[in-house]
Amino acid sequence: MIKRVLLIFDSVVVAVTTNPAKEPLFSLEERVALLHKCAKGIKGIEVDCFGGLLVDYVKKKKARIIIRGLRELSDFQAEFQRAIINRKLAPHVETVFVMTSPRFFYLNSTAVKEIAAFGGDISCFVAPCVKKALKAKFAKT
Repeated sequence: MIKRVLLIFDSVVVAVTTNPAKEPLFSLEERVALLHKCAKGIKGIEVDCFGGLLVDYVKKKKARIIIRGLRELSDFQAEFQRAIINRKLAPHVETVFVMTSPRFFYLNSTAVKEIAAFGGDISCFVAPCVKKALKAKFAKT
């Protein structure tokens, strides 16, 4: 999706944050490091992390657009609500939705983690560095 966004915009900031409602498998630092590895050699990508509200981060970066990926209809409902709230908090910030590739519309992190946990082959779903990190993470458990 990031490569497709770079066809529209000259640069993109991929910003990682924490969600208090979720318990991610990888720490914030690990996720940022994995993104750096995945983005290596791709011009126009900045990887960053933040805490707090997304619109506050966008203001801090002096950006005006939030790009959100959509996989299915249920994603749209939740993302549309977030976009409206963000517009109320920061009227100058627009949200642009980008549809996932049909190749990945059914995929989510829960499915990938489950396959990896049982030793399944995830190489068609994730970058090699992510596959290696997942394998190492599940080897510890």
